[in-house]
Amino acid sequence: MPDQLDLTGRRCLVTGAAGVFGSALAQRLRGCGADLVLHGRSTPALEALAAELRATSGGAIDLVTLDLGVPDAPAMLMSALGERLDLLVNNAAVPGPIGPVDGSDFAAWEETIRFNLVLPMALCRAAIPVLAATAALSGKRGKIVNMSGGGATSPRPNFSAYSTAKTGLVRFTEILALEVRDRGIDVNAVAPGALPSVMTRNILNAGPELCAPRELEVAAQAQGEAGAAAMARATELIAWLTTPAGDGVTGKLIAAQWDPWPEFGRLKDALNASDVYTLRRILPADRGLDWS
Repeated sequence: MPDQLDLTGRRCLVTGAAGVFGSALAQRLRGCGADLVLHGRSTPALEALAAELRATSGGAIDLVTLDLGVPDAPAMLMSALGERLDLLVNNAAVPGPIGPVDGSDFAAWEETIRFNLVLPMALCRAAIPVLAATAALSGKRGKIVNMSGGGATSPRPNFSAYSTAKTGLVRFTEILALEVRDRGIDVNAVAPGALPSVMTRNILNAGPELCAPRELEVAAQAQGEAGAAAMARATELIAWLTTPAGDGVTGKLIAAQWDPWPEFGRLKDALNASDVYTLRRILPADRGLDWS
């Protein structure tokens, strides 16, 4: 992908911005000229990231320190944000417990569902009026990106809380995209691939007793060049979705590493007329079976 993605004047909110992927995304969006609103729970971590970003040219940077676990956090974040927003990236997440359902701390299980599903939904709900108003004034479409994750498209034993939450978030993305399409907002879910994140480090720490060999292999690879490449590709996809080239691509789960999203511009009509890159029930006929 070219480096000439221009987001000058676009105001982008990234939750969980001080994390591994959040900071990489902030760097990429700033490189495209975006104005940034960076959210996190730690003021020192946010300030350190902002100082690093301000060492390069780019748009304005605002910081919002807020624990999303407190009551009314979405409304508080929107209040701190102000009246202009072009992009919301629901990046903040927790990895949740690893292990079988009946052996997991159920309070932690429930918290994972709340933080990874209910809170992003609430943030979308709170952001919609601001995104719609900004789109109406600017004539440019607002964007929401919800971060998907492993287990959203196939069963992932011992990761039930995280996988269930992310699956729900993908279906919510499909629904919301239809609801706000005519209000000038595109909504997509992005599966970034395996990153050098808390999740993959937790997998390595859990070891072979709780994680399948393939889980451990992917998590180990994510700590090196493969993880860095995945971050670069995923941040590029989100930047691309934010530009006019991504306008009208909505309601999809896009795998940053494997889907041909750089070609979506010319494929947009076919893409929007199909259920490609969505969650759907598989019927016998879809597999060449006649069970009638």
